[in-house]
Amino acid sequence: MAQAPLLQLSDISLTFGGEPVFADLSFVVQPRDRVALVGRNGSGKSTLMKVMAGLVEPDTGTRVVPPGQSVGYMEQDPDLSGFATLGDFAASELGPADMYRVEAASEGLKFDPARPVETASGGERRRAALAKLMAEDPELLLLDEPTNHLDIEAIGWLEAELKATRKAFVLISHDRRFLSELTRATLWIDRGAVRRRETGFEGFEEWRDTIWAEEDLQRHKMDRKIKAEAKWAVEGISARRTRNQGRVRALKALREERAGMIRRQGTAAMDLASGPTSGKKVIEAEGIAKAFDGKTILRDFSLKIERGDRVAFVGPNGVGKTTLIRMLMGEEAPDEGRVKLGTNLVPAVFDQSRAKLDGDMSLWENLTGDPDMRVSGKADQILVRGQPKHVVGYLKEFLFDERRVRAPVRSLSGGEKARLLLAKIMARESNLLVLDEPTNDLDVETLDLLQDLLGEYDGTVLLVSHDRDFLDRVATTTVAMEGDGRAVVYAGGWSDYQSQRQAREDTARPASRDTAQPKAEAPKAKAKPKPSGLSFSEKHRLEELPGVIARLEAEIGKLNGLLTDPDLFTREPVKFQKATEALAERQEKLSAAEEEWLALEEKAEAAG
Repeated sequence: MAQAPLLQLSDISLTFGGEPVFADLSFVVQPRDRVALVGRNGSGKSTLMKVMAGLVEPDTGTRVVPPGQSVGYMEQDPDLSGFATLGDFAASELGPADMYRVEAASEGLKFDPARPVETASGGERRRAALAKLMAEDPELLLLDEPTNHLDIEAIGWLEAELKATRKAFVLISHDRRFLSELTRATLWIDRGAVRRRETGFEGFEEWRDTIWAEEDLQRHKMDRKIKAEAKWAVEGISARRTRNQGRVRALKALREERAGMIRRQGTAAMDLASGPTSGKKVIEAEGIAKAFDGKTILRDFSLKIERGDRVAFVGPNGVGKTTLIRMLMGEEAPDEGRVKLGTNLVPAVFDQSRAKLDGDMSLWENLTGDPDMRVSGKADQILVRGQPKHVVGYLKEFLFDERRVRAPVRSLSGGEKARLLLAKIMARESNLLVLDEPTNDLDVETLDLLQDLLGEYDGTVLLVSHDRDFLDRVATTTVAMEGDGRAVVYAGGWSDYQSQRQAREDTARPASRDTAQPKAEAPKAKAKPKPSGLSFSEKHRLEELPGVIARLEAEIGKLNGLLTDPDLFTREPVKFQKATEALAERQEKLSAAEEEWLALEEKAEAAG
């Protein structure tokens, strides 16, 4: 016997400020559904989730939850008033026998249940709200950006919990890997309509692009038909006025239908302009160490960053990633060792806390009030990469509606705040980008554009992120802060780091077993290796190159697979051209990397 749906929305319509958000929207959520809810920033994902949770009343339509079924919603900005501690809030709907659930969730999500509410950060409050939902274990979980403010370990814990649950969930997230691992169906909000597909997020982008290509073809056919009918109307209507009024009316209807087609939201017109070229050596750290209140943050760490490197810093929250970057930028002195900055550096910083945005000021004021962007004597213009530009025109490039430029920044969504901060950063030239959690709240399309821009950027990038997919796409080097002052440098992105770390652990395991045997002292008899003849940076590069080469070979394989489609050129000529250019670029990089590796390997062998 078929089970009843957990939730049913029928003919839902909703408007905000006279603008339609949804119209005639209907769908159901079945038991054990695992649904990705996707769409552009501002498309109404969070609003729809609040309708599903019963927190927003639609203008028309019905929401039905069968008796005995429970729906739980993770609030983005939870109200903790009336609770002394985060644990009190998380356990507020549970009995004493279920308190262990909160303790388990708090351990996995890394927050202290005893933390007083009044001293808790926004991230801790969100983690408490997520723990509350996980502990209550409703039949349907509604999760709006649950990975924000979680480190990679906590994301892994949450991913494992959701994989194991038998309950249904609907999930909004910018994290591709998280969505791909967990979902089996996709709800796509696009211009007020919701489409459902019974496959997970992994196939979403191909599905979306197919639908958009069909729309473009339909528009093209309609435009040609209107042009032909309009020509007939001008040239032949006088001779056939009485007999062809029906055709004239059909042309009018055709034009009305074409006018009613809602154009897709474009991607932000973001651009990264590199400033003056920095020196080849950007940052060099030698033997640096740092401790706070007796806790070791970093010890004996060395790193050389050269122009064009994309260095990612990963590790649990609180391990010291931001402190390390501040030391590398010369903003904080190490306790030991030294940091040397290269010449001609022009940095730009994307701050996770959005501290460079004043929430009480409008979007307009946040740009025109910035001394680096101000144009003398022009209240409505800003400097964009050295050229004056009207502030409204520039904000439109980042998808902000002209009617909202005077709104306070605090009224913006997380994704809109991220876009505004990117607008400030990209208005100036730079050759060193520091990006602290830039992916939070950005939609998939904007993430794609940001990734492409970083790939083309001539400068150097320091990146902190918990988005595993983004790290794989962008990083050329990963610095893993593993706790207790350990920081290890790996070649490549997140997946490269994971595989190299696993290989290191596999190699170390037999050695640790040998130490229990009588021959434990044998390694001491090993002769010291001969000098390699390589400098520190050359040794590091030699270790890094195999990962670089493997990644380039994998990318070339994917591009070759794409270009084997015989219909790609005629069906998607732009995509074909981009893939062809990307293939040539990666083949050139692969050849250069292989030559560099061979030269360094020969130098090391000659010295041995």
